[in-house]
Amino acid sequence: MAIQLAEEVRTVGAIMTSRVVTIEMDDSMEVIREIFQKVKFHHLIVVDEGKIVGVISDRDFLKAMSPYLDTLSETNRDRATLEKPAHQIMSHNPSTVPQSCPIAKAAKTMLDRGVSCLPVTNSEGVVEGIVTWKDLFKAFLHPGTSS
Repeated sequence: MAIQLAEEVRTVGAIMTSRVVTIEMDDSMEVIREIFQKVKFHHLIVVDEGKIVGVISDRDFLKAMSPYLDTLSETNRDRATLEKPAHQIMSHNPSTVPQSCPIAKAAKTMLDRGVSCLPVTNSEGVVEGIVTWKDLFKAFLHPGTSS
């Protein structure tokens, strides 16, 4: 049984999250940690001169962090991990989609690339939003509504 989506929810633009947090390539892991602690986002878009150059997921961040930070076992070396710049832990050259991208195509791109989000850009490559696997699930399970 195929799931039919309502006409207005067939594109990424209808389901994307337009509130996106961006960081610069040289922002430190300390900055990234503060952002992830303050917001419910799971992805940060890394930009250079306004153009997308990478994505950092909360999982990327956790893999790069020392597990001994903020514990009694913490050393200077563990603390130094917070000085790493974003470009050292980001996923480079992320796939992006325009708002007009059909959500089925976005879902296939995410599966093919093994990613959990796609930045949504305009024709100049400027970030307009982000679509995640959760947005796609919501669109398929609740056609006719938007995020």
